[in-house]
Amino acid sequence: MSATMIKEFRLPDLGEGLTESEILSWKVAVGDTVTLNQVIAEVETAKAVVELPSPFAGTVAVLHEQAGSVVEVGKPIVSFEVDDAGASPSGVPGSDGGASGGVAPTGSPLEATGKREPNLVGYGAVVERSGRPARRQRGFDGGVAEREPVRESVPVVEPTTPLAVPAEPTAEQERPRSTPPVRKLARDLGIDLGLVTGTGPAGLITRSDVQDFAAGPQVQILGRVDAPTAVPAVGISAERETRTPIKGVRKFTAAAMVQSAFTAPHVTEFLTVDVTPTMELLTRLKASREFAGYKLTPLTIAAKAVLIALRRNPTLNSRWDEAAQEIVQFNYVNLGIAAATPRGLTVPNIKDADRMTLLELSSALSELTDTARSGKTSPADLTGGTISITNIGVFGIDAGTPILNPGEAAIVALGSVRRAPWVHNDELAVRQVMSLSLSFDHRLVDGEQGSKFLADLGAILSDPATVMTMI
Repeated sequence: MSATMIKEFRLPDLGEGLTESEILSWKVAVGDTVTLNQVIAEVETAKAVVELPSPFAGTVAVLHEQAGSVVEVGKPIVSFEVDDAGASPSGVPGSDGGASGGVAPTGSPLEATGKREPNLVGYGAVVERSGRPARRQRGFDGGVAEREPVRESVPVVEPTTPLAVPAEPTAEQERPRSTPPVRKLARDLGIDLGLVTGTGPAGLITRSDVQDFAAGPQVQILGRVDAPTAVPAVGISAERETRTPIKGVRKFTAAAMVQSAFTAPHVTEFLTVDVTPTMELLTRLKASREFAGYKLTPLTIAAKAVLIALRRNPTLNSRWDEAAQEIVQFNYVNLGIAAATPRGLTVPNIKDADRMTLLELSSALSELTDTARSGKTSPADLTGGTISITNIGVFGIDAGTPILNPGEAAIVALGSVRRAPWVHNDELAVRQVMSLSLSFDHRLVDGEQGSKFLADLGAILSDPATVMTMI
């Protein structure tokens, strides 16, 4: 009979040095039997919602964190009971058998055999047969060497991180520590958490603490002292304001937009064009047998037009390298598409979009938008963009001044297509008109270059046959 052992799994870095993630939901419970790489949880990083696979095959022994908790990278989230024979080698990132940063220690089975062990999504590189060193990761609890020096500073503690509570917090210093579900329960019951004493670890306020306080003889309701115990009537909100924690995708987006707005000198230009020929082309393509079953929209045609215009104006497909004091011009196009999701704005990108046919681009756009709306965009699809499009026309907006996606030189905003009076063939006629907005980084793109790009884009959309003179 084989012996069993407890293996602890710590939250890994799911991409680009992110420091924390929120556990949205557990897909397993204590006592469940899991297999290697079975999805055990759904977590939200600052960029995307990611499914977390199990690094072990065994039985769930302990869930260290509740759904809704914001957990620092490197903190234990679940423990497994595994057989000695089925336990993962010490080189598996996040296990307690080795370096939590994901580098196999000397003498490990991975190094001895040269065999590639399971490498979970976003957990960092492992040693290949070629003998190349693994990507250096951050260590935790005295982990991997070669860590970057730690600056001496007072840590900033998120209100929703129960494991990072400083000793003896006071009400004047910060909000009471609790998880999002507990705060919601308190709001529903009209309870001020500042009056509740937490019995959880490091003073964490638990669900039972709130329920016990609500059952007491006196409750402070919505900040009023000496108010009687009461529960707001169903369908009636007694709150005068609603507070939503800034975290996850929205927190990352806000920081990125502030950085972009105050780092890159933005210039925005506008051009209104008659897109009636493009809309007529769109109607013909939809009716063609080649595009049967494909989703074609004005965005599809506009995206292709942007890619063609970039060939003639490549300076807009570049970035500013401050450290090297260089302008980096890309010889490929990863086309970002701004997508509004329930969790905030994301800008996933289509890799090597410039090499795609219109048919391939249509398919890629459909897949990108469906994935973004479902919240399943991978961190890899959210990085590496070179230029972006935001389709504000779907909201009935004509024009705007879009903010650059950090690291990119330009972004195009597509306005709504409207029927409007327009001079056509020297006569006044009702035509389909669209406004284009182009914001660009004036460090990289001169006004002439930005204007030429916008003019080329407008020429293609006002007369698709113009492409014949451009390529």
